[in-house]
Amino acid sequence: MVRERLKNEVQKMQGEFLGFRPGLVVLQVGDRDDSNLYISMKLKAAAEIGINANHVRLPKSTTEDEVLSIITSINENLSVHGLIVQLPLDSLQPINSERVTNAVAPHKDVDGLTSVNAGKLSRGDMGDCFIPCTPNGCMELIRQTGVSVAGKHAVVIGRSKIVGAPMHDLLLWNHATVTTCHSKTRDLPTQVGRADILVVGAGRAEMVRGEWVKEGAVVIDCGINHLPDETRAGGKRVVGDVHYPSAQQRAAFITPVPGGVGPMTVAMLMENTVQSAWRLLKKRTSR
Repeated sequence: MVRERLKNEVQKMQGEFLGFRPGLVVLQVGDRDDSNLYISMKLKAAAEIGINANHVRLPKSTTEDEVLSIITSINENLSVHGLIVQLPLDSLQPINSERVTNAVAPHKDVDGLTSVNAGKLSRGDMGDCFIPCTPNGCMELIRQTGVSVAGKHAVVIGRSKIVGAPMHDLLLWNHATVTTCHSKTRDLPTQVGRADILVVGAGRAEMVRGEWVKEGAVVIDCGINHLPDETRAGGKRVVGDVHYPSAQQRAAFITPVPGGVGPMTVAMLMENTVQSAWRLLKKRTSR
């Protein structure tokens, strides 16, 4: 649904602006297998939509200054509308990932991870920032259920900069009453049991049990974990942070792992890239 809409938007751009295509760069340091998999998914989605995506892979020997220099050059490249730095950085050199992330120009920060975009989101300036892709994807999945967020009690488990903290802000500015839970939260089952909307990004396999979940809740599982399983190829299976079989018995809506939040996260990256390109085109035509 989202990808088809974006494909139509890109075709509209190409028709109105003589073959114009949004440009995306994925910057990677090193050669982690998991990063390679995620990047291939992003490049495939971009190709399907019509976004001109380039993968820049730097060797493990790359220094922080070299990474920053390349980011500066991409920031200045007018044909690039979105730049993401694939994390974690797989370098043999000490690199401050926070400094690298914040080096991305805020208007090209389609991952929504710079302090500028995070600050705007925290203040509710959502029309003037890029929203991180996973929380944005979670909101889209909630919207697709038809359940209104306004007035609901939402519980977020996890407070990471990538998922938990921006998810809290998004739900809050969409008029939910939000509780954020974390490793120091007492009596987690009781907190979960109050949630009309539950978003879990804790990084612990199947930690949320079905009996904790409120009857009729919307459950969004952002977890990706591997458990040993001799019956599967490779000897392991992928599970979320929610025990799906038991939670499914109580939730009105629940996302599977894999196949739920992950594909929507990629779709939101494409959405932000197309949005960035539209902003540039509007600036051009308003001059």
